[in-house]
Amino acid sequence: MQKLAIQGGVRLNGEVRISGAKNAALPIMCASLLSADDLHLSNLPDMHDVETMAQLLRQMGVQVTAVVQGATFNAARVDKLEAPYDMVKTMRAAILVLGPLLARFGEARVSLPGGCAIGSRPVDLHIRGLQAMGAEIHIEHGYIHATAKRLRGARICFDVVSVTGTENLMMAATLADGVTTLENAAREPEVVDLANCLIAMGANISGAGSDTISIRGVASLHGANHRVMPDRIESGTFLVAAAATGGCITLSETRADILDAVLDKLREAGARIVVADNHITLDMHRRPTAVNLRTAPYPAFPTDMQAQFMALNTIAEGSAMVVETIFENRFMHVQELRRLGAQIAIEGNTAIVKGCPLLEGATIMATDLRASACLVIAGLVAQGETIVDRIYHLDRGYEHIEAKLSALGAQIRRIK
Repeated sequence: MQKLAIQGGVRLNGEVRISGAKNAALPIMCASLLSADDLHLSNLPDMHDVETMAQLLRQMGVQVTAVVQGATFNAARVDKLEAPYDMVKTMRAAILVLGPLLARFGEARVSLPGGCAIGSRPVDLHIRGLQAMGAEIHIEHGYIHATAKRLRGARICFDVVSVTGTENLMMAATLADGVTTLENAAREPEVVDLANCLIAMGANISGAGSDTISIRGVASLHGANHRVMPDRIESGTFLVAAAATGGCITLSETRADILDAVLDKLREAGARIVVADNHITLDMHRRPTAVNLRTAPYPAFPTDMQAQFMALNTIAEGSAMVVETIFENRFMHVQELRRLGAQIAIEGNTAIVKGCPLLEGATIMATDLRASACLVIAGLVAQGETIVDRIYHLDRGYEHIEAKLSALGAQIRRIK
């Protein structure tokens, strides 16, 4: 099993290119199932989840070219309408093949999902939405089996905001008969990016980016070219790492307009931030100030940045409260941070972090994707060597993170 060895205490300096967004790439790759024509995607990130999704699509009969940076997907000869357990257990996003398969082929068999153990993320919102559109669905032997001659438009109101639920039903509705309205829909930029790709394929969608999305079904979709948006979570992770180490870095090929909540908190922590075109520069030459934060659906503070800011707060001046409202089990990194000397107390869904002048290196274990990034940041500021174990989580969602950090001056290497 691979690990990262980090020698802490080095300021990050330089420029880093931000990769395409994993959380946009995965649903957009699934959208290729909606057409028999070529879907050309550029700016695909080179990471494990993207390759896993490509393997899943290949198993179904989709022709996929090389995935790194760009690929062409052709679903003209799909011959297997199933996402098996061995593929889905490592990546919950595989549930996103359910809507496209059902909409175009009238049937889908998808294993109940796995992925990071950060809390309950039920698929009942997906199932109820498809049932409202006329699908017949049974849960059998750990699989969702859905059938429908043709889906029909419906008004669907989500009980809670669901990004993958919004994406799955939006894709399914593109080929449904009539108009589908999604209310209390997710507003995340990745949902907008998927909608833009679907529109380029001939879908009739309005309202993406708001809490009400309207989709008028069409008879078929065609091929398209689409560039995947930059990864806002990777952007935020590198900015927090620079702020924690007292560094100065510039992000290229990124977008500041989808990072408002993160940038506001970094400024509150004492960072100087300059935005220009598709670049963001952060300069931090002082000890950070502790910042309170509360996670909530976009455009509020993202749950996927909570762990990284927790690491920042551990060495900040003062104390801060971190409230997690999205996932009930997303404080698993706290115990590992304590091994480095962090002072954190947990009360329900709130973490109280008391900043300390320094952390001390130790061997720690990653528990999920964003916790992995949190522990890497902690290792960058800790005195001495930190070993981060179980980094396969990290490889699921970050493109060559140790190479990018090394280019910024970090002393970090991958070991077995």
